[in-house]
Amino acid sequence: MSSKPTVYVGMSADLVHPGHINILQKAAELGDVTIGLLTDAAIASYKRLPHMSYDQRKAVVENIKGVAAVIPQETLDYVENLEKVKPNFVVHGDDWRTGVQAQTRQRVIETLEKWGGELVEVAYTEGISSTALNKSVKEVGTTPAVRLSRLRRLIDNKPIVRILEAHNGLTGLIIETTTAEHEGRTVEFDGMWSSSLTDSTARGKPDIEAVDISSRLQTINDLFEVTTKPLIFDGDTGGKPEHFSYTVRSLERLGVSAVIIEDKEGLKRNSLFGTEVEQTQSSIEDFVHRIQVGKKAQVTKDFMIIARIESLILEKGMDDAVTRAKAYIEGGADGIMIHSRNKSPDEVYEFCDHFAKFDKKVPLVVVPTSYNKVTEAELADKGVNVVIYANHLMRAAYKSMSKVAKSILENSRSAEVDSEIANIKEALAIIPENES
Repeated sequence: MSSKPTVYVGMSADLVHPGHINILQKAAELGDVTIGLLTDAAIASYKRLPHMSYDQRKAVVENIKGVAAVIPQETLDYVENLEKVKPNFVVHGDDWRTGVQAQTRQRVIETLEKWGGELVEVAYTEGISSTALNKSVKEVGTTPAVRLSRLRRLIDNKPIVRILEAHNGLTGLIIETTTAEHEGRTVEFDGMWSSSLTDSTARGKPDIEAVDISSRLQTINDLFEVTTKPLIFDGDTGGKPEHFSYTVRSLERLGVSAVIIEDKEGLKRNSLFGTEVEQTQSSIEDFVHRIQVGKKAQVTKDFMIIARIESLILEKGMDDAVTRAKAYIEGGADGIMIHSRNKSPDEVYEFCDHFAKFDKKVPLVVVPTSYNKVTEAELADKGVNVVIYANHLMRAAYKSMSKVAKSILENSRSAEVDSEIANIKEALAIIPENES
């Protein structure tokens, strides 16, 4: 047993930089250093999922000189680990005295007082910015394997994964770069949805699988050239089983994380039409076969085939939806998407209640296009793992562009639309190379 004082340092250690090393050097001067390494879930609860997994980050920090031990810190709050370790010192940078971490800092001080421990704060290292480092990582890009595996990591570590529709490189960049403040935390989209509806609409074609798979794969290439976030692909019905196996291999090779296929057959019609147009639901046996063909075709363990259930859309009833969900999971589906066009989330919530009782657990996906007053927190409370905003950027673009086009015609000039459009410098700034 060492006679040295115990020093506790909480870290995420995703991108270790000189500022971290400075803190660890100061900590080692005080005694034996125990790192409380934030888990993926702890980090994802307040910012983006870390680039490296917990095990990868642990392998890095436990090999840094002066580190005696590494233990997981399951939450942003230090108290649970501090009460286990009872360190003589906690060392942290002085940048947490204000902002969202100020409350965490105060709890550390109050906890240390119980056994006479001391908080030691190290001055911020000038010229180092984690934000800038993360930006640099994004500019370098990612690999298909890293991107593909990211969706499963997100599902495992976030209360709910937030996905937004993208149909070209510009919309991909918007998803990649947009952030906002919500309840004191910075939030962002976790990934992209490649929708057959918006991909078709962007080309001026109907949503009846008129755009072939090669054209849709080109859209994905355009998205992947300028983004790093994972993508879920709208596979419509999946087509003929032998065609679906080709689709799975092509998507997986590109680095797509998941494909969602719906249990319908024949000419594809958009689900929001419901029973207003003729739509035929597949038999359970045929759809399970389609899933299994796809599963046999995939190479990696991370790729996901998610079964979309249309029973509520087609007014087949809750029992049919639940029966199909169980059968699809047993058939190998990696997740279930339950679809509804009701203005209320009640039938989706009822399905969630049934789903929670299943013996075999897989991720649950929803698309709250019609019941859009429900919040992500409410969906997470019902056991939903992924929420997809399936067509909102396309709809926003259509409305804005139509309004601008009409105004130019009405006024024989463009001055009246200045307040409706971004200035050219703002529009170009989303592409980093335009500013260099």
